[in-house]
Amino acid sequence: MSSIPKLLKLKDYITLIGTSLGIIALVCACIGSRESLSLGFFLISISLGTDMIDGYIARKTQTVNEMGKEMDSLSDCLTFGIAPAVLTYQSFKLDNFFDIIIIIGAICFAFGALLRLARFNITESPGYTGVPTPISALMLITFFYANYFYSFAMGGITYPFLEISSYLVPIIMGLIGWFNITTYIHFGEKDKSIYILFITVAPLCPIFGIIGVSSPNFLTSTIVSIFFLSSFFLIMILIVRGFFLYLKIKRKSDVASH
Repeated sequence: MSSIPKLLKLKDYITLIGTSLGIIALVCACIGSRESLSLGFFLISISLGTDMIDGYIARKTQTVNEMGKEMDSLSDCLTFGIAPAVLTYQSFKLDNFFDIIIIIGAICFAFGALLRLARFNITESPGYTGVPTPISALMLITFFYANYFYSFAMGGITYPFLEISSYLVPIIMGLIGWFNITTYIHFGEKDKSIYILFITVAPLCPIFGIIGVSSPNFLTSTIVSIFFLSSFFLIMILIVRGFFLYLKIKRKSDVASH
């Protein structure tokens, strides 16, 4: 049996960087302050980049292997499933009975990521069935920062999030968990809309996260909050598009079978 260092390739070390960011994000969630939670989501947004880079390196260097596939899935489960769920719970909890509902939503979100990644590993069909876990993590990132910058605009970092957001967040996490595992949403293997979304939105998340640390003024905070809220709905539109793509594929399959 080969030793671990011999099994690891360059892209695997990039994967481990993303895993490390996910672990630090969990530590930030344990601390629980508004600043640490923002840092946690910031680190998750950075890991979106490492997730893209390790896949790119694997393809360019032709070093795709089973070890890397397993590592990537385990890392994604932590970084895009467990860490965002815990960060979101800590960010939107109300310190009352409703927190139990938020916990249930967080569990649904994490289970959705876990089950989707497990299914992806044993599926050989082209394209993506269900919403990829990086996109579901990006949804929570945009939702958090929309509230984060709204708070800055209204009164600074200690200003409370909108209470309605806390009541919506378990529904959102539960839905995203279902989006992960459903067979009614499909994306093509080379679906350009996914790449365009990541190229435009994902890099701006850490940039705006840094702006948040610098205590932006009312106008800047409002603009950035609107950007993140718009990005959240843009992702929802992309998911709905995936549903219609599924219907299109199913219709073609039904016609072919007859």
